Amino acid sequence: MKLIKIFYASIFFLFFLYLKAQKIQMDSYQFGEGLTFHTEDGKELTISASIQPYFETKHYTSEQSLDAQNRFRMRRASLCLDGVSSNKKFKYRLQIDLSGSTEADDDAEDYLSDAYISYDATKNINVTFGQRSTYTDSRELLISSDALQLVERSALTSAFASIKEFGIFTQGDFRLGGEKRLKTYLTITNGDGGNVFTKDHGGLKFGGRIDFLPFGLFTNKGQFREADIMRERTPKLVIGANYSYNDGMSSRRGRQSGTILYLDENNNESLPDFTKYGIDFLFKYKGFSALGEYVKTFASIPSDITQRVRNDGTTSTSFEIDGVQNIENYIKSKMILGSGYNFQLGYLFKNRISVDGRYTHIDPDKYSFLTNATFYNRSNYYTIGISKYLARNYGAKIQTSLTYIDGNGINDVKGNPIDGNEWIGRIMLTLSF
Repeated sequence: MKLIKIFYASIFFLFFLYLKAQKIQMDSYQFGEGLTFHTEDGKELTISASIQPYFETKHYTSEQSLDAQNRFRMRRASLCLDGVSSNKKFKYRLQIDLSGSTEADDDAEDYLSDAYISYDATKNINVTFGQRSTYTDSRELLISSDALQLVERSALTSAFASIKEFGIFTQGDFRLGGEKRLKTYLTITNGDGGNVFTKDHGGLKFGGRIDFLPFGLFTNKGQFREADIMRERTPKLVIGANYSYNDGMSSRRGRQSGTILYLDENNNESLPDFTKYGIDFLFKYKGFSALGEYVKTFASIPSDITQRVRNDGTTSTSFEIDGVQNIENYIKSKMILGSGYNFQLGYLFKNRISVDGRYTHIDPDKYSFLTNATFYNRSNYYTIGISKYLARNYGAKIQTSLTYIDGNGINDVKGNPIDGNEWIGRIMLTLSF
């Protein structure tokens, strides 16, 4: 980890040495959108940063006398460099997050968030190579963390999203007559999350997305921001569908390479295939916004698997589940299999106070890690939130939310059984520069 920190520090040091050698002028600064510079030959650089200090309290409705579980932390702390070449065809992004957690609230082993180069191959087609959020996740993952409508992303994202992936991403943008737009996305990635510095297990992941915008583009990139802070003067809608196929996956849902491994009788890796598809939409009009998402996953288990690799590197031929040796069902019980949907509404008043609501439902398969009592096994999430935007953009806001969760035989964060349901209260301040 120390070497990784030194690596990132070296990158930024060399980068700023390069900038010092250029004749640079400040172009503009807009609070919440970053500081933009340009050089005499037309290159552009935008530097932006955001911090999100956060408080969470968790309570249970059981009759047991349980203390509230509270925590203060820095939810996100990111620094981002966006650049454009002098001919405007090449762009790049380097973003690090020093908070130590991912978008789905997991612990992060790496600080690298985005690192990619994109190229405008034609007027309508762009190709990106590197690490970034993937187009095959649900719509909420296409929205930056400082532009979320509620304090946290939905339970649907936490359960099913792969967050970041490393590979090739292509995007097409086509007019269909009038203001209608069709956006197409194709991806080929490593299949198990972001870039890895050790062995990359499993095969590739292939996927795509198609988005239809019947009323034209949103104002100021509003397609990638949840609340309607721009107060769209005419209705704006994007409807999308996504699909991905992971040819040999070595994790629960394609988020971290090598965490779950299986072998055949010759000690060769044999891994399950994983398929995910979904549909979603985002609508905005005069301060009102609505977001809907549906995701479904399923797996195909190879018939030649005979061994599993334990956390300590040893192997076992035991695949017992429900008291019976069953290789297929055991493997499925370690994966995120099932379906879910998320629907949220919000209205942003002219005084920049937003009132929002969300309902999320998770429906696990019979054999799925979604039935794990500590991390999941929660079927319904009901959330209300209030946000105060301190500027006419996403640069500064205070958000609070309250979520009620139906438990189905759940555990607390320490693994203790809870006979009841769950309340989570959250408060977060966002400052983007």
